[in-house]
Amino acid sequence: MKLIIDDANVAAIRELYEYYPVSGVTTNPSILAKSGRQPYEVLKEIRSIIGDEAELHAQVISAKAEDMIEEAHKIVAEVGGNMFVKVPAIREGIKAIKVLAKEGYKITATAIYAPMQGYLAGEAGAVYAAPYVNRIDNLGGNGVAVAKQIHDIYENNGMKTQVLAASFKNSQQVLELADYGIGAATVAPDVMEGLLKNDIVDCAVAQFVKDFQGLCGDGATML
Repeated sequence: MKLIIDDANVAAIRELYEYYPVSGVTTNPSILAKSGRQPYEVLKEIRSIIGDEAELHAQVISAKAEDMIEEAHKIVAEVGGNMFVKVPAIREGIKAIKVLAKEGYKITATAIYAPMQGYLAGEAGAVYAAPYVNRIDNLGGNGVAVAKQIHDIYENNGMKTQVLAASFKNSQQVLELADYGIGAATVAPDVMEGLLKNDIVDCAVAQFVKDFQGLCGDGATML
């Protein structure tokens, strides 16, 4: 399962890229608005940090398919690199995905709350479908189960589309989907840091250092 950063904070992205094996960055209109900067300015800076080969996802805003298609062309032309255009899996969005996929654009179908949305997006030609795990939970559903079901639909029907699970509240949800073989997950920086954070591990490492330095002297290492 690929790990992708879900944020537009360039400082956080730069730090996570330094430490973790991530495959790219996803954004959405709300995330970009939170940055307080102009969208293309932020997207281009992110591209400069992650390089041309890494995935970068940005979402269209328009309500009509024809305008979504025009926005998609603009996003890819402006930002460049390995660009994925996020299109909501609604009626107009599915229409836009069909056209853009035929044109060779890489599409992430987003705002997915139900398996049938994922199926239709895959049939339309989306590379990824992004179910909102935690948001589904908040509506009384089971977000992890929905992501798994969409994954199974793709596997059982021989479809190339992959699940890009989004909207997580904790690392356990990410672990469960990784164990299941989901294609990718996009997680906020705090959740990504939680994948590794463990006080017991920190204590074990500290004990190793204490024992070694008790033998070789304060500050000693294998150097």
